[in-house]
Amino acid sequence: MPTSVELAAMRRAIIISASGLGTTSPNPAVGCVILDAAGRTVGEGYHLRKGDPHAEVNALAAAGARAAGGTAVVTLEPCNHEGLTPACHQALLDARIARVLIAVMDPTSRGEGGAARLRKAGVDVQTHVLEDEALVVLGPWRASQSFQRPVLNLLIQTNAAGYATAPTAEALAEIELQRHAHDLLISLDGLAEEGRTGSHGRHFSVPAQPVPDEPGDAVTALAEAGARTVLLVGPSKLGERLLSGSLVDCVTLLVPVPEPSQATTTTSAPLLPDGYVLSRITRAGGQLVVSAERR
Repeated sequence: MPTSVELAAMRRAIIISASGLGTTSPNPAVGCVILDAAGRTVGEGYHLRKGDPHAEVNALAAAGARAAGGTAVVTLEPCNHEGLTPACHQALLDARIARVLIAVMDPTSRGEGGAARLRKAGVDVQTHVLEDEALVVLGPWRASQSFQRPVLNLLIQTNAAGYATAPTAEALAEIELQRHAHDLLISLDGLAEEGRTGSHGRHFSVPAQPVPDEPGDAVTALAEAGARTVLLVGPSKLGERLLSGSLVDCVTLLVPVPEPSQATTTTSAPLLPDGYVLSRITRAGGQLVVSAERR
């Protein structure tokens, strides 16, 4: 069983892995912490973008010789193949790591996975350690692998009656906050731009033309760009058609905070589209940020 120190290290790995959100695609955002043989943290790292070193390699570089005989705590199963970078399971073996804790198994492993190869080499491997917590970061990437398309999040400003309107200044500020965790932002006119400008590197492309209004064509264009997560600003024809096609995974509504005397007034429009359930509600200034996920 993982020790309290190892569990703390996994939570640290999960937290730092989120530093790669909006830049690693089509790769996942992964974090890694290295403990020495006495259980002290001696290195940590995360994956920044495709083509750059993976989380394990960055963490091992920080740890240096202190990694020998120690433990690698990583949010995703170390890769078992060489691509633009060497195989991470081999980097762990070369560093003489004795124990590896893994949160989420890699659904893209080719043949025998990295965990199996580490075990064959005599490394003590434990899997599914704090998996649900790691999926807070890795969930959208894993869902995009399962769906074979990007995870689509639609953000819509509503008025007091519950009807979609053009974004207010407060809504635009919320969009600026949320875009940084997404690969692409699709504006009201259908134009695509990086969530964080210039963050992905040469293995990612931004559609040069407006994204097509037809759901199938739109999803294809976004997937071909290498996107795993996309933020769409509504209301738009594309957003409406993606909703109708059950392709929107999360809807975020920006709802004006009502006056206390109006709090029991029934709105004229349904708050959520059919098929969605509330997942998070918070307040930002004079608006409520209401998120719902598709069943």
